[in-house]
Amino acid sequence: MDAMTFVLFGATGDLAKRKIFPALYNLFVDQKLPSSFELVGLGRRQFQESEFQAQVEKSLHSFSRRPVTDPDSVAQFLSMIRYVELNVGEPADYVKLNDRISQREQQLGLPQNRVFYMSVGPELFGPIVSNLKASGLSEVTGWKRLVVEKPFGHDLVTARELNASLSRVFDEHETYRIDHYLGKPMVQNLEVLEYSNPILQALWRNRYVANVQITAAETVGVESRAGYYDHSGALRDMFQNHMLQMLMMLAMQLPKHSTADDVGFKKRKVMESLRALNPEDIAANVVRGQYAAGIMGGQEVVGYKDEPGVAPNSTTDTYIAARLWIDDYFWSEVPFYIRTGKRMKSKTTRIVIEFKDPSDKFTRTNETTTPNLLIIDIGPEAGMTFQINMKNPLTGKLEAVPIHFGSDESNVPEAYEKLIGDMMAGDSTFFAHWDEVELAWQWVEPILQAFEANEVPIHSYPAGSNGPLAAKQLLEADGYHWWLDEELESEQAEAAAPTSPELAVTQA
Repeated sequence: MDAMTFVLFGATGDLAKRKIFPALYNLFVDQKLPSSFELVGLGRRQFQESEFQAQVEKSLHSFSRRPVTDPDSVAQFLSMIRYVELNVGEPADYVKLNDRISQREQQLGLPQNRVFYMSVGPELFGPIVSNLKASGLSEVTGWKRLVVEKPFGHDLVTARELNASLSRVFDEHETYRIDHYLGKPMVQNLEVLEYSNPILQALWRNRYVANVQITAAETVGVESRAGYYDHSGALRDMFQNHMLQMLMMLAMQLPKHSTADDVGFKKRKVMESLRALNPEDIAANVVRGQYAAGIMGGQEVVGYKDEPGVAPNSTTDTYIAARLWIDDYFWSEVPFYIRTGKRMKSKTTRIVIEFKDPSDKFTRTNETTTPNLLIIDIGPEAGMTFQINMKNPLTGKLEAVPIHFGSDESNVPEAYEKLIGDMMAGDSTFFAHWDEVELAWQWVEPILQAFEANEVPIHSYPAGSNGPLAAKQLLEADGYHWWLDEELESEQAEAAAPTSPELAVTQA
């Protein structure tokens, strides 16, 4: 990996503490950082370098995925970290920073390869990038890369404005938009799942798939994010980015030996094929909800409107469910149901592919069969389950038998670790590209307008439930139902303990 200088804006913030520094440390322990590497942390606070390094060490002990037990490795890692006080709105500070970085590059023999990581609010992206150019920080003899976090814009107009301001300084191939869902191992597995398994390749189309469900359920409320969340809601915070990115990863059709450009092209083709919702169709295809008071983990919790920092008359959505259609050769007429919400019954991110039943009845016994399901669990536990039907030799009855694969996630690199490592290597495969972001905003924009015009009712659902009744009815209208967590677990538990030992094949 090329030697580089890693410039971290917002180095004293929560994201840096919880994700970025632990990710970099674990990359260092695994010998995945370049041998010549310097991190320059930037913040408004006054810190002695030793004080800042002590803060970083504390974050490693608190948030590293592996125990931090080797003082020598910690000391070596901290020796690569510097701290510089910087006011992001003060141009002179950038000039001083450029002089300092240039001097260090000369002292250490580093090429002018620079990463600029924006661990700050999106309103600061544009001003920071303008100052990078004006000060000469972005004028390098090597390569430069810009890393930005979501949200990338508040709507289509602001997203385009933001992209225009960044693209004046950084080309698209130099811009890395982090969506941490794209760093999750099972989401990355979607890239190869279909083309590396001939049985799935044969089934991965509308002839055999009845419907697809993508769920991202959270048990937490807005916590300390009410100031941001009450102006965003689930549609902006989760649906436009994480949920649509998972849809793209699942629905794209890749050839073997695909490149990052291939992945980006295929994801864009999915979004271009996503059927737009006309204003008159939105209320029939989109359900929005807001959690009310309820019970979570045996404890009473308040409703969204009673959360600190939330307006008492707020109509902000904390839950979204939608029915989508991809009008292409592979997925035409297959409904995709997507839902995400806060304060739901269980925390889970899951994809369920329900296969068609070629006949309504089992031909010989006249028994109704349960659907074949492919369940991809993305988190908190990662794994995959394939549900098939088998006859119990003792009773002669059909039983749903889940064949399950689960992996030990205890030592698997976390999403930020994988994504930061890819970015430093120049691999943009699992990052959001501008055309994907723009197309996602274009699809979401009419829904945002309908919400603002109050043309879509907001349904209340009790905290600790699976969401509003209207979301259940969305699928029932098509003859389907959500494969809810407790339903699936109950069916798996029954099938995992069959009356005949010949059927005990549920664990791999």
